Amino acid sequence: MQPHNISFSAKLEIILRSAVFFAGMTLSTLVISPCMIAARPFSFGMRWALANCWVRFNLWMLKTVCRLDFQVQGRENIPAQPGVILCKHQSAWETLALQVIFPPLVFILKQELLRLPVWGWAMATLKPIAINRSHKTAALKEVLNEGVKRLQDGLWVVVFPEGTRVAPGKKGHYGASGAMLAHRAGCPVVPVAHNAGEYWSRRAFLKYPGTIQVRVGPPIDAAKFDAAEITAQAERWIEAQMQEISRPR
Repeated sequence: MQPHNISFSAKLEIILRSAVFFAGMTLSTLVISPCMIAARPFSFGMRWALANCWVRFNLWMLKTVCRLDFQVQGRENIPAQPGVILCKHQSAWETLALQVIFPPLVFILKQELLRLPVWGWAMATLKPIAINRSHKTAALKEVLNEGVKRLQDGLWVVVFPEGTRVAPGKKGHYGASGAMLAHRAGCPVVPVAHNAGEYWSRRAFLKYPGTIQVRVGPPIDAAKFDAAEITAQAERWIEAQMQEISRPR
């Protein structure tokens, strides 16, 4: 957890460890991204495997260099059938960890991210659902249409229902797009709670040591409920877990 009172030497150590991690992440991105771009003519499975190597390397760096590890409770709740993951969004960390906790998945992201040199081009090979957030109606239609296709292809779809990263101890408005997608596709919804933001906050360079707690909830049968009820159930479960795993501030 990010301490309020920390000695100069301890802060310096965290800075140095974070710098080593940043260097490792940057170098690994420069190595893996061109490989993923070159693998575009081949199967999605090959590109996913390459991306997963990058993910696992950076999680290993976090554990080894930054002394930041994680524990997962509720893996047994992940069904064999692909579904929609409704996840708390506090950090960049969960965009890495979800890829080793769940089977192959895709993210919903801003169109402009795919235009970034090298990294964005590599991301584009992983079948993300790219949306223009300034056109909400068109973005929702894109999520629903493309999301159903991804699910039919056997891929999970990650939705951050609060829309953006929310600081620890805060709660954003839970949107219904993920629930609408699951209801349309007739697939399960799996809620996920975690406290990564306490160790790696939004756009933060420093990574504090500790163990992130991740909880995977029981699947919600989206065929039985409308989008509003699915969203409400997921929100209640996630926020209840956050009360348990969040540290006093």
